[in-house]
Amino acid sequence: MDSDGLDLKEGAKVALDIKSLVGIIVGIVSLAGIWFTLTAEIAQLQLDVVRMQDAVHLNEEFRIKWPRGEMGALPDDAKQDLRISYLQKDVDYLRGVVKQLEIHQASEGGSSYAK
Repeated sequence: MDSDGLDLKEGAKVALDIKSLVGIIVGIVSLAGIWFTLTAEIAQLQLDVVRMQDAVHLNEEFRIKWPRGEMGALPDDAKQDLRISYLQKDVDYLRGVVKQLEIHQASEGGSSYAK
């Protein structure tokens, strides 16, 4: 190589003062610390995204299934459903009674009730 360039050989030695060596080591350790901190933050953010996606999925499932009654019901809803069931039975019974009265009056020749 020419005399202006850097001539490196297998047996070449490098002379560094302690201050420079400590600075290089501190720089490398700092970069490694920053790297691991950023990697940990990225991993935490990815975990947070997975948790949020799971929460959104559960919310969507709840939003769809709750009104249909597929995920249970409130105690007040159960009471209301029971009352509606009893009222439906009463209405069916009363319809049967009215129908029997209509049949009875029609067989006697009387006027019939309109439905």
